[in-house]
This record gives sequence, C-alpha cells and structure tokens, in this order.
Amino acid sequence: MNLASLADYNLATYGEYEATVYDDRRYTNVEQFQASNRFANALTTLGMTPGDRVVVMLPNCPEVGQCYGAILRVGGVVVPVLFLLATDELIHILGDSEAKAIVTSPEFAAKALEAAGAVTPKPHVIVVGGEAEGALSFEKLLAAETPEAPIADRDDSDPALFMYTSGTTGRPKGVVLTHGNMLHQANAIHEIAELDPTRLGLAVMPMAHAAGLVTWVAGMKNGGRGVLMRWFDPELFCRNVQEYQVTVTALVPTMAAFLLNHPAMDQYDLSSLEQVVFGAAPAPVELVRAFEEKTGAKVRGTYGLTEAAPVVTADRPSMTRRDGASGIALPGVEIAIHDEDDKALPVGESGEICVRGPNIMAGYHQMPEETARVLRGGWLHTGDIGYLDADGYLYIVDRVKDMIIRGGFNIYPHDVEEVLAEHPAVAESAVIGVPDPVYGEQVEAFVVRKMGAEATEDELLAFCQERLAKYKTPQRITFVPDLPKSQVGKTLKRVLREQAANRV
Repeated sequence: MNLASLADYNLATYGEYEATVYDDRRYTNVEQFQASNRFANALTTLGMTPGDRVVVMLPNCPEVGQCYGAILRVGGVVVPVLFLLATDELIHILGDSEAKAIVTSPEFAAKALEAAGAVTPKPHVIVVGGEAEGALSFEKLLAAETPEAPIADRDDSDPALFMYTSGTTGRPKGVVLTHGNMLHQANAIHEIAELDPTRLGLAVMPMAHAAGLVTWVAGMKNGGRGVLMRWFDPELFCRNVQEYQVTVTALVPTMAAFLLNHPAMDQYDLSSLEQVVFGAAPAPVELVRAFEEKTGAKVRGTYGLTEAAPVVTADRPSMTRRDGASGIALPGVEIAIHDEDDKALPVGESGEICVRGPNIMAGYHQMPEETARVLRGGWLHTGDIGYLDADGYLYIVDRVKDMIIRGGFNIYPHDVEEVLAEHPAVAESAVIGVPDPVYGEQVEAFVVRKMGAEATEDELLAFCQERLAKYKTPQRITFVPDLPKSQVGKTLKRVLREQAANRV
C-alpha cells in the first residue's frame, strides 16, 4: 500500500476542511491534495519512475507536504534534508541517494545548484517561491499540470523515505524507511492520540526531521489541523498560541528551555495549551515540572529514533505522567533491555534499549555491515541506555557513547544534568567525560546561566556535592553563553569534547 493513499483516506473520511495556517494564509486539505497531484504529474513529466529518489530541502512551508505527497504518489522515495546542512554534506546525500531531483527555496538555491553540479548524473533543481538561473520553477511546473494523479503501486516493504542521520559519528547514514514502517506509525499514533481532530496544533519541529515528518503522516490519518511555523521562534510561538488558541504542540526540550527563559512567556496568554509533547532528547524532570507549572499544559513524554520511524514510546493523554519516564511502547512495538552480551535484563536494570516491530527500518542504504550490526538478533540496538519499570514505562538513562567511566565507575551524564537543572541559576547544562591520567576520565559540566542569574563554579560544585556521590560530582564547571546544537536542538556533546580537547 502506497503511503500516498493516506491523502485519499483523509479526504474520504473527513471531507474538505481548513488543514493548515501558514503566514496568516489558510489552506484546505483539498488545496494541498490538488497541488500535490499537480507536482506528481510534473515529476512524471520530468521522467520520475517508481523507486527514484527526490531530495526535499525546504524550511517548513505548505509546499513541503505537497512535495512529500507527490513523490510518494509516483512511487518515488522522499529524501528530507535540513536546509542548514553544509554543501559537502548535501553533496554526499545527493550522491549516496542517487537523487533525480532536489527541491529547495530561493535562499538555498545556490547551495543546491552547487551540490547538484558536483554529482553525476546531475539532478534537477526545483525552486519553490521564486526562480534561480539553472533551476526549474515549482510554480510553473504545477501550472502546466492537472490536479488528478494516479497512485503508483508499492508494497509495504518498498522504500518510502531515506532519512539521513545527523552524522554525529562520520558521514550521515541513509536510514531506509518503508511504506509499511510509516503506515504503522500513522495508525499507531492515531490510536493513542485520544485527541479531537478539530483541535488546533502548532507545528514547530522541522518537517525534514523524523519527528516533524511523522506529525505530517499522522495528521493525514487523524484529520489534523495546525498552524505551521517556518522555524522555531519563542515569541512567534507564544503569539501563535494566543492568536489561534492552540491546544497541542510538540517541542524539543531545548525549545521549552528557551521559552521558559524568554519574556514572551509572560506577555502572551498560553492557557489554551492542553498538551505538549516533548521529544527528540531526554528532558530533565525539573524542566518538565517548570513547563507544566508555567503553562498549565500536560507534558507528554516520548522516545524514538530515526531507525524506528521514529516513535517507540509515548505517554497517552489519559495516562498519569511518571517523572523521568518516556511513556510506554506504541501498539505493535516491543522493547527489551539487553546487557553487553545481548541477554535480556530484568525489570529495573539498566542496559541497552532494543526494539522490534513493524516500525523498524529496512536498514542503512548501501551499508550492509552496519545494518547487520545494528539489527542483529532481530532487534534494533539503539545505542541508548535505559530501563523498564513493572508497568512497561521506559526510562532513558543516557547514550552508550556518552557514558563516562571514572576510576572504574560508570557515570551517566543525564544524572548529573538532572541535578544541575535543579539549581535556580542554571538554564541548561551538558556533561561530558574528559581524559584524566589517573582516573581515565573526569566529569566536566558545561553550564548556561539563566538570564540575569549569577552562580560561581564553587557554588555549583558544592550544590552537586550535596546531591551526588563523590565520584559523580563534576571536577570542573565551564560557563558558556550557549550549548552547541544540531538543527533540531539536540546538544552536540562531540563538539564540547573537541573544545575540551583543544583547550590550552
């Protein structure tokens, strides 16, 4: 079944409705459907056939969904790319995916054209909302086509998406997600949402990121309505919540931290917010509590990764949130905690989180050895450390590669970050291990102070000493104006390690 059929299901089930608000313009689901069909016909005219790949490098806008639907409708494979990627990374993705086309916006056209010119065969460059020399106009392509388009036959096992990882270790890997993977996500999220589809959401996560993309997929299944933001801006977020009476949204914890420390939180009425989903990174308990207290909304935890399409666990709205938990497994998804010998651990013991189910990727594109390593034994080995409680709630402890070993003791940075989050002067922190000739590694914390707050290194060290075992207490606190982030707000600890290594 082609994932594009969700658009037909949406129209047949819900009829015509106002689906998207973007820059104060309102779009119906019918408008989106017809534009997507026109682009599908344009892709066919350009020679696209089932299995061909198309890179979409756009900031959030209605045309993103139009492109995704069109590519899937002709049986193609969507390759979403964050527009902040460097040219070299884009060249790698174009070459590795063997893309037939790249769709972008005027401000990124030069980068797209340069990258397209560096690979063979050269893909078409299509520009949305403007024109560029050497590129095709998206609007002109649509104007030349009809608003009806057939759906190409695709099996559940056929690729629907190549999602390239952020490349925290080496070159980005192309995660191959199938039509079956994404249809499972749409159905599972629809089942657990417990939401009246007439309620309005606010979409701030990049649609090029797995979390943003699955929101688009699930929205078609549940008849979702939403305000779409080009990218995250704290004041615009608050203004949109107030103006449109938004009831639900999804945030990276970093976004929530920005909001809590932004004056707009006190200038706008956010009382319409009922549910806020935290995802993409673990959220400190203190941050969750502070956000709920400030907004009155209920925070829902989730856990996922691109290789799992991406959602693995989630809180249901009717569930009681448990501090530090990321919810329970989605329908059809199994979770096990394994030790270093790949043996299952009992309830309450920490180990590597392993997942299996219809959401698990087909593998990494053209990387059979890496695929075999990660999918060994029929389980996806996530590289994350966590444990399950007796009721199946999942608790994320840390990344395997982020664990610090000091004098033979294992230290999970998240434990230290949770303590630092309790200090009234700390806005954010990131804890890493730094080489030590005696203990192997020592603990260093990089801390961002809250606006107008004061705290010294000695004060924070004493605060940690009162709350942590001696071996877990940081040896050093480094104050920084901000933490290095990925395009979706994850803290890049590898950058902090490089900074620490290069420090004189």
